Amino acid sequence: MLSPQIFTRINPRLVFSQWGRLRHFATGAPTTEVRSAIVTGSSRGIGKAIALRLARDGFDICVNDVEQNAEGVNSVVKEIQSLGRSSIAFCGDVSSMASVQEMIKASVSELGPLNVMVANAGIAKVSWPMEITEADMRELFEVNVYGMINSNIAAAQQFIKQGTKGKILNAASGTSFRADVMLPAYSATKTAVRSLTQSFAIELGKHGITVNGYAPGIVQSAMWDHIDAELGRVNGLPKGENFKSHTKNIALGRTSIPEDTAKLVSFLAGSDSSYITGQTILVDGGLVFN
Repeated sequence: MLSPQIFTRINPRLVFSQWGRLRHFATGAPTTEVRSAIVTGSSRGIGKAIALRLARDGFDICVNDVEQNAEGVNSVVKEIQSLGRSSIAFCGDVSSMASVQEMIKASVSELGPLNVMVANAGIAKVSWPMEITEADMRELFEVNVYGMINSNIAAAQQFIKQGTKGKILNAASGTSFRADVMLPAYSATKTAVRSLTQSFAIELGKHGITVNGYAPGIVQSAMWDHIDAELGRVNGLPKGENFKSHTKNIALGRTSIPEDTAKLVSFLAGSDSSYITGQTILVDGGLVFN
């Protein structure tokens, strides 16, 4: 069942969600520049860091996540507004094309023409390859792959409608290049993201739309906290030990923070990357070499 979609306007007024609940946000500071971006899965972690970095770069931001993360979404919106940018919140499920289309419609209505789509939403599950379940595969592909496809198609349609050369950025992973034995389903979805990024780049190039991927490594984030805990459940290592074992081969000698990935996305979302498309760029401190 799809999560309820919630669209919160910038204006200081009460807004009802589709399900009748009240939302309220303070107004963002006015801006004369019209550049907007949507960042899916941006209530925390890498998505939040990307949303805040793009806001500092001068973008107005549509912050998205599922309904159960609405509190985090609301918090990020307020942070962006405190930076002097406009922002709206939209809670919805990216695995639904209808939800993604409604999100883009809401963003364009309130923030102006869309310039950048960051398909960041994703989930992970830990298991041995022989223990993969059909339900787990379906859930991961619905969010990590179908969500990415929906975001790419709907954003491209909007760019073409606007007649603008937009940018699409997809969340890949180091596992897009080298599978992790304990993250087999996740690795498969992120390999698909890398491949689809190339396919979309080829098709959309004639419209001046660039499509690229960013591939984080081991990041200090809620997702890696979950992975560390789940690995411990499987192999019996105490909390934190799996995280350490995965980081010992990083050339730069430290794990990543979400802002490391946000810096790369900032570059890919800007004009200096206008001749780059179809690429998935690793930002992992030298863990995977390609």
